[in-house]
Amino acid sequence: MRQPSAPPFNAPAARRLRAALGMGPEHVAYGMRASYGLPYVTPDLVIAWERGSVAPSHPELTALAGVLWCSPGELLGRPQTLREHRISRAVAPEDLARAVDMDLRTYLRMEDSGQWRGNERQSAALARALDLALPDFVAVTGRQAKLADLLHSAVTTRWQAYVRPVRKLVPLDTGVLEGVLQQLYEDYQGHMAATLSWGGGSTSASESGREFLDRIVENFWEGVDDRTAQGTDRSA
Repeated sequence: MRQPSAPPFNAPAARRLRAALGMGPEHVAYGMRASYGLPYVTPDLVIAWERGSVAPSHPELTALAGVLWCSPGELLGRPQTLREHRISRAVAPEDLARAVDMDLRTYLRMEDSGQWRGNERQSAALARALDLALPDFVAVTGRQAKLADLLHSAVTTRWQAYVRPVRKLVPLDTGVLEGVLQQLYEDYQGHMAATLSWGGGSTSASESGREFLDRIVENFWEGVDDRTAQGTDRSA
């Protein structure tokens, strides 16, 4: 069976947490050997983790977090995959499978493949169990590529036609979504106008337009955050 990839380990955080506890690498190594049954862990291995030259496996990460009195999530970079989100919250796969009302073997196949195939009820349960922010929920359920395609079309054609398709993927307030799509459309068209202006535009304008499309999903979430914050300020 294929071994799962290691989670994105945050080496500086591990070093910082150890120093805050007044522990040396030898103390960490001893704790992992004595309390977690990992006899091969040496101070040199702990130092290698902290330097980022190697990353701990899932069991090693859990043990390291225990020795450093922190959650596994504090030793991770920003989670990207379903497995990484689960590990960052210290949720066992069988507990998560139970929370989403799914057979463990079925859940693990989805986690291994990176393709979430749960229904809407199971997807909602997944978001609750892992406390997923909306961008993370879209990413781990495999909707991000589809979202990118829809956003590309929205900014290059008529954004109004894509409000409903985008909302089916991303459950946002319609007013917020319309405002974000309109702003993205106007921003992209501004890049294109500079490229196609009299005189042929400029290389930098053309590259700017391509970069905008390359970052369309990030631009979308930034717009959502801005609109949501504005709404919060008005209601305060």
